[in-house]
Amino acid sequence: MATDEKREELKRKIISILETITDPEIGIDLWNLGLIYDIDIVDEDNVKIKMGLTTPFCPLANILPMMVAEELKKKLGVNAEIELVYDPPWTPERMTEKGRRIFKERFGYDIVEEYKKAYGKK
Repeated sequence: MATDEKREELKRKIISILETITDPEIGIDLWNLGLIYDIDIVDEDNVKIKMGLTTPFCPLANILPMMVAEELKKKLGVNAEIELVYDPPWTPERMTEKGRRIFKERFGYDIVEEYKKAYGKK
């Protein structure tokens, strides 16, 4: 992969696919939920993704990374090495603005504001 432009293009394509993979318990895609911590474009055929979970005890810990790798292989032809990371732990503050809007529409409150109130954050 020759240029930074090509790397950014591939990263955008990866993000668009991550936005189609929904956390089945919360109903928000992995990208906007803030579960993707890092995307490293190794080359045009290989990527490394650091991914968190909403809780270390997530019952889908073995399934979600596999779903990501399978979708990226199927739709982009890239091999994805998915590393689950637990540090820093996921909090609602990792969500994108779009993720927050989706959550508020679905559940009726802003999870980030509630999180900040509950944990005394400003």
